Amino acid sequence: MVKIDEVARAAGVSISTVSYALSGKRPVSAATRTRIESAVEELGYRANAGARMLAGSRTQIFALTEPFRPDTFAPTHMAFVLATSIAARRQDYDILLLTEEDAADGMRRVADSGLVDGILVLDVAPADRRVALARQLDIPSIFIGVPDDHHGLTCVDLDFEAAAALAVDRLFEAGHRVVGLIGHPAIAYENSNFPPRVRAGFEDACARREVSGLFRTTGGPVVEIAVVRAAVADMLAEGVTGFVLHGGDDAHAAVLEELAAHGRAVPDDVSVISVGATFDPASFSVPLDAIPLIPASSCDLAVDLAMRSLGSTPPEPGVHLIPPTYRAHGSVGPPATS
Repeated sequence: MVKIDEVARAAGVSISTVSYALSGKRPVSAATRTRIESAVEELGYRANAGARMLAGSRTQIFALTEPFRPDTFAPTHMAFVLATSIAARRQDYDILLLTEEDAADGMRRVADSGLVDGILVLDVAPADRRVALARQLDIPSIFIGVPDDHHGLTCVDLDFEAAAALAVDRLFEAGHRVVGLIGHPAIAYENSNFPPRVRAGFEDACARREVSGLFRTTGGPVVEIAVVRAAVADMLAEGVTGFVLHGGDDAHAAVLEELAAHGRAVPDDVSVISVGATFDPASFSVPLDAIPLIPASSCDLAVDLAMRSLGSTPPEPGVHLIPPTYRAHGSVGPPATS
């Protein structure tokens, strides 16, 4: 790695003169600046983040705030961390990952340090402390998720309401008139922004289609398989013939096992659609129709908006929702006739 003293020797100036030229703290003659710039280019020297900040240049770093809490479902969260990192690297940016549970503190610290050009916000809660802080910062903050109070923010996410509605519509079109949503553990409907949106989309679509809709959580603070099995049994007793699943792969597997235990075949007796999964629902013993949550779609858009926010014409604040896509794998059919 080339050091600043090597640049100074190559340019025939002092280290302090190189520092002044890179930081802009003091004037340097045009001829001297040209020699320094030539030495920098020839040697491949890259000023550290502090020098770039002083010069008013970009640090080429985005902070990614992703608090790790006891109820964090690591596979999904890490899929978003990876997708964000890949999207940033395409723009020649690195990611500084902030994982402390009190996410606002880390966000404030990196903003005050000047080490990052912008902040990407993951694991967004309905009433998120980072919302008020984002409005105070001088650097752009892009939310991957939609908090309840999103006025003046830039947010991106899957259109979870539309995804749940699409699932209900497919079941309705197949002839189902009693449908059920088996969701996340109960705490997720307080701490996360997307499970309530799936539930709202499901219930609104049921009302619009005039079908009976049941909803059950899956325990707490983590998935409890016994609770999942009980939810399936309860729904079957209530006449549910179409299931919408919004949860982890363990909950999906438990639903399929419980349906089999009750002698219900998919799709001959009941239909099942997975909504908002980051894993592949077609990989189960019974491949499931899916309306997936694709981390790359949200993260690519978030990084693009962050880059545009650094330009001369930043985008207007607003919510950018990604339309859902339906992947059919043969798990939806008409309800069984008695």
